[in-house]
Amino acid sequence: MSETTIPPLRAAIVPVTPFEQNCSLVWCTKTMRGALIDPGGDLPRLKQAVEKAGVTIEKVLVTHGHMDHCGMAGVLARELAVPLEGPHPDDRFWIESLAEAGARFGIPGEPFEPDRWLSDGDTVTIGEQTLQVIHCPGHTPGHVVFFHAPSRLAIVGDVLFQGSIGRTDFPRGNHQDLIDSITRKLWPLGDDVTFIPGHGPVSTFGRERLTNPFVADKVFG
Repeated sequence: MSETTIPPLRAAIVPVTPFEQNCSLVWCTKTMRGALIDPGGDLPRLKQAVEKAGVTIEKVLVTHGHMDHCGMAGVLARELAVPLEGPHPDDRFWIESLAEAGARFGIPGEPFEPDRWLSDGDTVTIGEQTLQVIHCPGHTPGHVVFFHAPSRLAIVGDVLFQGSIGRTDFPRGNHQDLIDSITRKLWPLGDDVTFIPGHGPVSTFGRERLTNPFVADKVFG
């Protein structure tokens, strides 16, 4: 295979926790340096996936403060001695309550202070690749999405799913904010963008604009 046919970024999904949350292992193919996005739990499984892929983890990234996405993110960053970036600071109250949430569901959770909070318009690097940070409140107030334009790939956490959208009945959730985040911030990125959701199968923005009963174009006339 010639170098020109190797994609600049690759991603693998590793489901973790009893909630089957999609942790994404994302890496720069040139440097084989990568990140784990939303390592909510099952750290031995994640480390095994990293080793199998031959990737060196250089940071941990978090989309939002819910336990299944980041309950063990701080522990993993500490064990790997790498920085932790994200989410947006509006999710601090969720992160501060991770231990209580974990106890409630019988899953380990530990609060953390990220090395860097993220805001709309920020960028994060993985090896030699750069991902855009898009603040997409609604499911939680501090939710962020990571977008790699050259690959037409977005890691969207619990903002959008194949055929559904994130819940907004949690504290400081807001349905209209979520709809606005999807239609005003994600759709303009392009119908050809493939997205990895926080749960369930991957899809594309174009498919969801056609078929998603919550945010399809026909829903809004």
